[in-house]
Amino acid sequence: MGMLDGKVAVVSGLGPGMGRDISLALAREGADIAMAARREKRMLAVAEEVEALGRRAVCIQTDICDRSACDNFAAQAAEQLGRIDILVNNAFQDGTFTTFEDSNLDDWRKTFDVNFFGTLQLTQAVLPHLKRQGDSRVIMINSMAVQKIEELYGAYAASKGALATATKTLARELGPYGVRVNAVHPGFIWGDSVEWYINHLAEQAGVTFEEKYSEIAGETCLKYLPSSEEIVGAVVFFASPLAKPVTGQALSVNCGHWFGA
Repeated sequence: MGMLDGKVAVVSGLGPGMGRDISLALAREGADIAMAARREKRMLAVAEEVEALGRRAVCIQTDICDRSACDNFAAQAAEQLGRIDILVNNAFQDGTFTTFEDSNLDDWRKTFDVNFFGTLQLTQAVLPHLKRQGDSRVIMINSMAVQKIEELYGAYAASKGALATATKTLARELGPYGVRVNAVHPGFIWGDSVEWYINHLAEQAGVTFEEKYSEIAGETCLKYLPSSEEIVGAVVFFASPLAKPVTGQALSVNCGHWFGA
């Protein structure tokens, strides 16, 4: 018996890291999975893994920046799987990596279109199905960028900061319907992209990869950078009955890189 037997979870943003690991973690606890992403190939690969765990999987190509696509996704997912209990908003856009002074604010708008408005559009589309259950979950995958402000990450940090505030607003407004709304704030997520980034920093500084990794990991209490497979345990917690009295919260999952969210 899993903690999510009989539940249906929606996961947006399917890639080789968090999206995949979230889907598999929820499926291991008994949930069927509806996936929303622009690239069908990635979804189909994850769907095979979900089905290998004995759960149903539905793949629906969706651009969350398109409201009609979000509405279509919600209708199809509910029709094919019978209900929706959990929404994990994982889709995101990295931002511009440009100083504010040199930025074209149209590029900031594109980042907000995905990370803020797109996330809220998908949430709004799925909401009628969540309300119908009377005990449902919305889980926002946010970022350390909200707490640790860095140069060049302005568009991304601002969009995620807006989402952090919206998370609390949704928790307040949707609580009477039994919809719990929480957020997971990872720090560095160990994987290919972070490995590349640390290599890049090491080359710039003229040091070895191991030295630069130790420097960054040394800022955490646990002295290492967690993988997405570890981080998604927090998603399972928020999705499960263990978090029934929890809403409006931001959980930092970062090996103690910073405290509080």
